[in-house]
Amino acid sequence: MSQPISLYGIRNCDRMKKARAWLDAQGIAYQFHDYKTQGLDEALLRTWISALGWETLINRRGQTWRKLDPTVRDGMDEAQAIRVMLDNPSIIRRPLLDTGEQRHLGFSEAEYAAIFC
Repeated sequence: MSQPISLYGIRNCDRMKKARAWLDAQGIAYQFHDYKTQGLDEALLRTWISALGWETLINRRGQTWRKLDPTVRDGMDEAQAIRVMLDNPSIIRRPLLDTGEQRHLGFSEAEYAAIFC
């Protein structure tokens, strides 16, 4: 990997903890960005949307999604999704791993092993 690796998410998320533990155990250097406390840059979010699609980024299983007003959920389009993700970054699926070349959502040991090994 030629560019720095970044891991985006929320510190206390169980999947984040597993991803960070796996990267640490493999000795893979990365920068962790907790977008709940550090915020989320709109330009960066738009690059994720270009690579992954806004529908993929939205976590429809989480509490943040369930708490959204039903009219917001039902009328979700890309522009609305961007506003919601910027206002509520907890709604973004995690972890989001950015290798500088590719972006990957979620964590599985097999997928991370395929990326790094």
